[in-house]
Amino acid sequence: MKAHEILPKELLDAIQEYIQGETIYIPKRANSYQKWGICSGSRQYLDKRNQEIRKAFRSGKSMEELARVYHLSTESIKKIIYAKKKEKLL
Repeated sequence: MKAHEILPKELLDAIQEYIQGETIYIPKRANSYQKWGICSGSRQYLDKRNQEIRKAFRSGKSMEELARVYHLSTESIKKIIYAKKKEKLL
């Protein structure tokens, strides 16, 4: 995208007081960011998977078995199971 095609001349002149002929990054406004995985659907997929893991654990499946089924480490399974408990306490 070329600056002279999208920016008003006055703004372009002001920017050129600081930098010329270089590439600059202009970040999005802080309020326009979405949480990780919202756009791609990854967040929804992981939330559903984690809910299934917690349900299976409550039904008696061991952490080791869940780790094998979901291809995760036992430590990751622990974090998933106990993270929800912490959220409920808050």
